[in-house]
Amino acid sequence: MTFPQFAYRNVIRNKRTYAAYFLSSSFSVMIFFVYALFIFHPDIQKGVTNSVAVQLMTAAELIMYFFSFFFVFYSVGTFLKTRKREFGILMMHGMTRRQLNWLVFLENMLIGIGAVIVGIGSGLIIGKLFLMISSVMLNIKSLSFHLSYQALILTIVAFLLLFLCISLFTTILVGTNKLIDLFQAGQKPKKDLKVSSFLSFGAAVLLFTSYYLSATTTMESLLYRMLPVIGMTIVGTFFFYTQLSVFIIKWLQKKKRIFRKKTNMITISNLAYRMKDNARMFFMVTIVSTVAFCAVGTLASMNVINKQFEVDYPAAISYVAKDEQLAHQQNVQQIESELNENKFTFSTLQFPIIYVEVVSASDRSSPEKLPVISFSDYKMVALLAGFEFHEKPPANNKVLGMTTHRFENDIGKYTYTLGQNNIKVQRNDFTEHVVIPRELVEDEGLIVNDDLFRKLQVDVKKELFTGFFIKDYKGTNGMLEGFVNEGKVMHEENKSYAMTVSGTLLYKQISLFNMMLFIALLIGAVFFIAAGSFLYFRLYADMDYDVRQYLTIMRVGLTDQELTKIVTQQLLLLFFIPIIVATIHSLFAFRALQSYFTLSIANETIVVLVCFFLAQLIYFFFIRKMYVRKLKKSLI
Repeated sequence: MTFPQFAYRNVIRNKRTYAAYFLSSSFSVMIFFVYALFIFHPDIQKGVTNSVAVQLMTAAELIMYFFSFFFVFYSVGTFLKTRKREFGILMMHGMTRRQLNWLVFLENMLIGIGAVIVGIGSGLIIGKLFLMISSVMLNIKSLSFHLSYQALILTIVAFLLLFLCISLFTTILVGTNKLIDLFQAGQKPKKDLKVSSFLSFGAAVLLFTSYYLSATTTMESLLYRMLPVIGMTIVGTFFFYTQLSVFIIKWLQKKKRIFRKKTNMITISNLAYRMKDNARMFFMVTIVSTVAFCAVGTLASMNVINKQFEVDYPAAISYVAKDEQLAHQQNVQQIESELNENKFTFSTLQFPIIYVEVVSASDRSSPEKLPVISFSDYKMVALLAGFEFHEKPPANNKVLGMTTHRFENDIGKYTYTLGQNNIKVQRNDFTEHVVIPRELVEDEGLIVNDDLFRKLQVDVKKELFTGFFIKDYKGTNGMLEGFVNEGKVMHEENKSYAMTVSGTLLYKQISLFNMMLFIALLIGAVFFIAAGSFLYFRLYADMDYDVRQYLTIMRVGLTDQELTKIVTQQLLLLFFIPIIVATIHSLFAFRALQSYFTLSIANETIVVLVCFFLAQLIYFFFIRKMYVRKLKKSLI
């Protein structure tokens, strides 16, 4: 038997232990490969939506590759720790340190090459389905299956390089040369657990502070609270597992009524050591699961944005004539003609937009000219759009900020000196409703009362807004393609007009969000499977210790039924403590996200978390069945 054959048989003999690691790695390769198939597909058309989708998938490739590196590194390190006794036997029979390193390298590369082959093979099988789903979500012609050599080479080179680097690094982690240490690995008695009350209290403070900041955040404070809250949550979670959880378990051990009830003594005592020994693994599972929950949940919540779309676009079709050419009248007539051909019932509103010179302003970032409309025109827009209207006209020395998007959050008070007459006004607030979509004006503008508007419109640049108000604006999808590019012409474009078609913009937004959700689901699946694999690794890493422990307890009368109960309780805690903590983290993250929405995102949040929980439950029952069967077989 050659040395490579020996390495191969080592892997095959330990296939049950390596199964989760191999399948998780293969799944990562598969997702990476199908993303690459899309990115390098020759039929991907140029366009804003498609280019954004390509950028998102490229970012997903980088995130997945970066995560895969740490996942593989941790997994291999875990396996090496479980094989120290085996390494001791090999070294006792004459294997040199160099040969041992070469053996570990070959085994890792065999698993890596196998994962790349299986991952690419699986990607070839589901590649067509992935491209079909992508084309439907982006509303482009169906993408035929195309095996791009760039995608194939990128995947092979990227993951072979990853496994090669990991294999080289892990030869350093093989451990000590002392045979006595290798043979006694896993057999040394557990030391008495020590825990810091200060660090335990600090973990509780960090977590509760981050939860409080998340629960009380507003749209204005979300951005500057985000990073501190994430930092406190990560640090607090780490010390929760290494200190606070053990502190709580030791406190439970002092409660004799609880601790001495039935088999609780065994369960609680084992749990304390498992929490301490597996603290880093629990920490990683919690953080990875939280990222997966938040990524998928956030994008699922974007469906609420689609429901709020009409808030940003009060008119189904908006047209702004930037000069006084006669062609604008023809364009408006053509829009009306196409609406009539499609049998739309619509209302039309026209009003001027004037660009007033800003002589001075307390806002240093204020432009030289600001778009201004009258309050009566703003009120007419809101009423035709079907919004409830309760605002009152501003006083002569007051103005309202022109809201061009519902996430307008500049609530500062500013003073302006406007026009040739140096009229001083103060802006204290924004309008409740969007007046004109932000694509159709140069900058955030002002709403003034009608008397002031008449004074300001002397010798100023004027543009004419025409809005077409339709109850079912979604039906305008795909209309007026001769005027717009993917539903809009921006004001800053070199054209004589600016324009938006709400139905087309909504459809493009839904397509983009669907693609983002699809990408997030696949990345979330990779993260979630990896998190489950971490738990699987630890169970089989501790198998020998568990067998010796339960064998000793069974000799003093532990029944088969009691053994199954204890194992089930411990597995429940191991599987669901990280998921419960991740769920709590995610709920507070979604509470902070809610500040960006006027509608509730509770339904979307609950659906995502329940789906992840059910997936974890299925995985738990599958692993529990395999683990209990293997444990009982070892105890015979």
